[in-house]
Amino acid sequence: MSHNEQQESAHKPVKRKEMSRRQFLSYTLGGATAFMAGGVVLPMLRFAVDPILVKKEEGGFVKVIEESKVTAEPQQVGFKVHQVDGWYESDPKMEAYIAKGEDGKVFALSPVCKHLGCTIGWGGESPNEYHCPCHGARYTKDGKNLKVAPKPLDEYEVKIENGWVYLGPLQANTRV
Repeated sequence: MSHNEQQESAHKPVKRKEMSRRQFLSYTLGGATAFMAGGVVLPMLRFAVDPILVKKEEGGFVKVIEESKVTAEPQQVGFKVHQVDGWYESDPKMEAYIAKGEDGKVFALSPVCKHLGCTIGWGGESPNEYHCPCHGARYTKDGKNLKVAPKPLDEYEVKIENGWVYLGPLQANTRV
């Protein structure tokens, strides 16, 4: 670099990088749009995520039948359970087969077949067995799978108080 070039570069004014009007307008409109979009999206996210954040309540017990009416022969009993699915509250009608086992204890089985989810029935085609009309699955009185189904019937948690049978949440079969 020659002596003249050094003097010219030393005396040039420092060029500042300034924002143009167009850039300022773009940044301002972009920021305002992002703020407004956040105002729309955040409440929707809160609405969608809130049910997940709420603590689940323990499954309560439901009064179903008098203990004196329970026999060794399974009988189908209907009952309603209050449930909350996210924002939706409902009282669906449920069913169970209730009987006394050989040990004298009351037990309740779910009527939902473990093969494909059809509703089973007691007796009918095969006496002293549960039978699924969809694909011919069969279960013993205790819910043990005999034919087709891969698992035994689910069992309701049972509690007896003041002469009444109460059913709780479903669990894996403990009788077989």
